[in-house]
Amino acid sequence: MQVWEAMAEEGFEEIVFASDPANGLKAVIVLHNTQAGPALGGCRMWNYASEEEALTDAMKLARGMTYKSAISGLPYGGGKAVIWGDPSKDKSEAMFRSFGRFLQRLKGRYVTGVDLGTTVQDMDAIAQETSYVTDMTGTLGGSGNYTAEMTAYGVYLGIEASLQEAEGSRSLAGTRVAVQGLGKVGYALCRYLRKAGAELLVSDVNGALTDQAVREFSASAVSPGAIYAQDCEVFAPCALGGVLDRRVLAQLSCRVVAGAANNQLASPEAAAELKARGILYAPDYAINAGGIIATALELAGSGAEDIRRRVETIGPTLADVYRLARSAGLNTAQAAGQLAEAKLAARLQR
Repeated sequence: MQVWEAMAEEGFEEIVFASDPANGLKAVIVLHNTQAGPALGGCRMWNYASEEEALTDAMKLARGMTYKSAISGLPYGGGKAVIWGDPSKDKSEAMFRSFGRFLQRLKGRYVTGVDLGTTVQDMDAIAQETSYVTDMTGTLGGSGNYTAEMTAYGVYLGIEASLQEAEGSRSLAGTRVAVQGLGKVGYALCRYLRKAGAELLVSDVNGALTDQAVREFSASAVSPGAIYAQDCEVFAPCALGGVLDRRVLAQLSCRVVAGAANNQLASPEAAAELKARGILYAPDYAINAGGIIATALELAGSGAEDIRRRVETIGPTLADVYRLARSAGLNTAQAAGQLAEAKLAARLQR
């Protein structure tokens, strides 16, 4: 990767490489845009295949957080941190405290929180070294699966809004939804969908989670490799990013793609292909913003009721995206980008 070239092309402000051999810390902190406010985004821990893969993931996620905050009307920019390692065996309190010291050096330009591979306890360790962290013990974000629950709630509402656009009805009764990924968000989404009467097709690399969903939601289990080709109204990707590549697009048999995963499009061309095939795509940073909305509002002192009401704006935001796409002849990814950029520009003019 030509790092400075990539930074200039996408408007990245700062990349920090953090290393502490004493406890195995290898981390990348990426600040994409802090014009609207401090960069807000979680700290992910993952066993990446290479340094370049770790950096690429951090950059994509940070840029997505800028757009997620902007389209949601939040006074924050976008940032992300990734720690390179196996979260099941490589992490330690000392590692996260060391990460916290690096975070403190940014003096509030970046605020982090729980993400894939990290926990409330990890945030507690970071908080021993800096105040620029959320989702600690005693906060709403640190209470059980609250952030995941709000993300799932927003995705559920976004699916309703997407069905309204694609089918003329937001009803989920009898609607077949294929959910890929049964982590905290995917599993909570299944609960919302099933309560609304949806028929669920579920898949996860963890067979125990799939079995649990089958029992709890009367879902049909599907192997991970077959979930894309299921005959359904909605395909909900809730696992890792980059899932919508050429191979997967060729298999899709759905009317709507709407899920919780970040960076779902493997390339910008994927959005055009979905539009050409008549498949409505709910841009990921618009539909999965429930978690960052919850975090931003809690930082501002809001309680659970206010947060839930704000998450409920995700449906109307998606309706605005679809309206713009229709009127301007854009695919929905382009429309979401234009809407986010317009909201960011309006905030900067205040």
